[in-house]
Amino acid sequence: MTNLYLIRHGEALVNVNHIVGGMRGDTGLTQLGVLQAERLRDRLAATREIPADVLIASTYRRAQQTAEIVAPALGLPVTLDDEVQELRPGEADGMPVGEAMVRYAIDFEREPYRPASPGGESWAQFMLRVSVALDRVTREHEGRTIVVVTHGGFIDVAFLHFFRMNALAFPSAHFATRHTSLTHWQRRRRWGRAEAWHLIYYNDSAHLRDVERTVRIPWAELSTLAPRLVDDPSGPPSSESGEGR
Repeated sequence: MTNLYLIRHGEALVNVNHIVGGMRGDTGLTQLGVLQAERLRDRLAATREIPADVLIASTYRRAQQTAEIVAPALGLPVTLDDEVQELRPGEADGMPVGEAMVRYAIDFEREPYRPASPGGESWAQFMLRVSVALDRVTREHEGRTIVVVTHGGFIDVAFLHFFRMNALAFPSAHFATRHTSLTHWQRRRRWGRAEAWHLIYYNDSAHLRDVERTVRIPWAELSTLAPRLVDDPSGPPSSESGEGR
């Protein structure tokens, strides 16, 4: 089986300041964003629920910084990859979001083929890049456990890619992916058929529940009570696999 974990970066300065966050505009994580990444690191270090073989990160600063914080828990170096970036904004990079929306009349729902701004990507180009990146990464690391620290938009498009939904139209429904949340995809056989991608879970951010509390979540203790997290990180038990239904 191939296991793919997508992690959204921690809260970034561009998020709270409403700045278009490309390579120029992205100035890294907020103090809360660092804490969120640390909470994820502590969880993964205690539970060892992700026996990762490779750790990949977007080259945008907020994702790279998140990956660097989490890396010690996985015992892996960070491999940077330009192709798992958020949508590339072009000239709008670094501008206030509201100003960019007005100046460039950004409307992906009506115009999915028009770039966000000169030099940037359109929605259709972004969709194609994410799909190609997912196909490449999962082929290169077939049969392994892959962790990618990326962005909300990338995780959104992964749903469209794996479910083979309309690759060109901007989706009418959206996702609310939390900072540092985990999304787990797994490629395996089902009902004796060819391998296919299965969504194991989405938006797991349990490690954030003690961010504003004095009592920490006892991850190591919980791991002994829920051995599936440690012993069977690849997916649900056989009774939930869909076989024989």
